[in-house]
Amino acid sequence: MPCVQISTNVCLDGLDTDSIFSDVTTVVSQIIGRPQKFVMVILKGSVAISFERNKEPAAFAEIISMGGITSEVKKKLIYELGTILLEKLSVPRTRFFVKVFDTTMATKYAKL
Repeated sequence: MPCVQISTNVCLDGLDTDSIFSDVTTVVSQIIGRPQKFVMVILKGSVAISFERNKEPAAFAEIISMGGITSEVKKKLIYELGTILLEKLSVPRTRFFVKVFDTTMATKYAKL
């Protein structure tokens, strides 16, 4: 069950957040290979974020999944999420950071 949490300093008032939820859900579902009904998306706007010493549009995203994460999947997720942030929130690709975490890998290493 993938969960995507996006925090941005962009104000979401008056924006079509439904399309962001829909696009992120679709992309994550397709790339990780999980049904859309299991994808959770959390979107927080107007978060105090400073990046490169300024407060221009920026975002931080965290993607957590139980399996399905490979290095190729990570690259695709970061690219597609960057596209959504750029198109929907005007956050440049150079102003967002993504953390991708596979919980099954943590369990695997905990057993060693």
